[in-house]
Amino acid sequence: MADADFIPKAALAVPARDSAHARLRLIRTPSIGPVTYRQLLARFGSAEAALDAIPLLARRGGGRPPILADPREIAREIARVAELGAGYLFLDDPDYPPLLAQLENAPAALIARGDLRLTRRPCVAIVGARNASAAACRFARELGVHLGEGGATVVSGLARGVDTAAHVGSLGTGTVGVIACGIDVVFPPENAVLQEQVAARGLLLAEQPPGTEPRARHFPFRNRIIAGLSSGTVVVEAAPRSGSLITARLAGEAGREVMAVPGSPLDPRAQGCNLLIREGATLVQNADDILQQIGPIDPRMVRAPASDYAAAPPLDASDAIRRDVERLLGPVAVPVDELIRQSGHAPASVSMVLLELELAGRLERHAGGRVSLIG
Repeated sequence: MADADFIPKAALAVPARDSAHARLRLIRTPSIGPVTYRQLLARFGSAEAALDAIPLLARRGGGRPPILADPREIAREIARVAELGAGYLFLDDPDYPPLLAQLENAPAALIARGDLRLTRRPCVAIVGARNASAAACRFARELGVHLGEGGATVVSGLARGVDTAAHVGSLGTGTVGVIACGIDVVFPPENAVLQEQVAARGLLLAEQPPGTEPRARHFPFRNRIIAGLSSGTVVVEAAPRSGSLITARLAGEAGREVMAVPGSPLDPRAQGCNLLIREGATLVQNADDILQQIGPIDPRMVRAPASDYAAAPPLDASDAIRRDVERLLGPVAVPVDELIRQSGHAPASVSMVLLELELAGRLERHAGGRVSLIG
């Protein structure tokens, strides 16, 4: 599909009002996640202004300011990405994957090598067991071939087993590999050639900075990207408590199609798929079933994200609002919508209090738009 180092120029661009360096300092600061990043840029209009405001916000939240990412480390990262022939995709870039941008916790930045146009086609995630049976791997490979022939891009995680088979089947027609490590790190090691092929003929994406080795905590983040890129997720063999089922759950939470291939009740590797079907996932037996399920792509889905992070009007919360919101918070995670309802304050003011608490290290964000106090 593309030369090894092909990255559309837009993927490397950053809006003139902002710098990649400043954005990455926010993104690489441990206490600033995707939701907080969005809120900071929406509130202050630029990464530079947000960086300047963080100490004051943290003090208002009753804690110490977070230690921002070292500028020298950021400069080294940017140089390394360029050296690898890769580029950055920031959340409001026109080439940022449009379906992924719809997630509340979409990655603030991705590192990409390959053909970004593949994410503008209907995308289908194929995931499954690492210790998959030979039959499951063959089926996943055939799905990859036929989905590509049907005009879809196949998305997977470059893991052993089903992921590997899906990528091999779709190399000739369009495949996207999402990895849980740096874009210059190969995992598993035996997929070194395949990972390079995916970057050369398809698209390789990483959220972690170069040089990052895969850790268990990185894989759920990787899985949300796989699910978020795709109109539907297909599970081909999976144990009941597997990462593949996490991907399927994330796809369902994002409002995407969840599909599963049935298997023998005597095979433990099929139990996860059979469980998904029992809980309402669509049973699929071939690529046509999948293509019919996701349907033709809606042109509205391929538009660039609408937000340009224009500065919002000042919405600083009063001490009374801070007291009301903190009183409603505790160690049990609650939806932000519930905090707004019970406090009776404007959503923007409540969001500002939560932002201050998070930057002060006193708030934790959870899946599903829930928050809790730390300690």
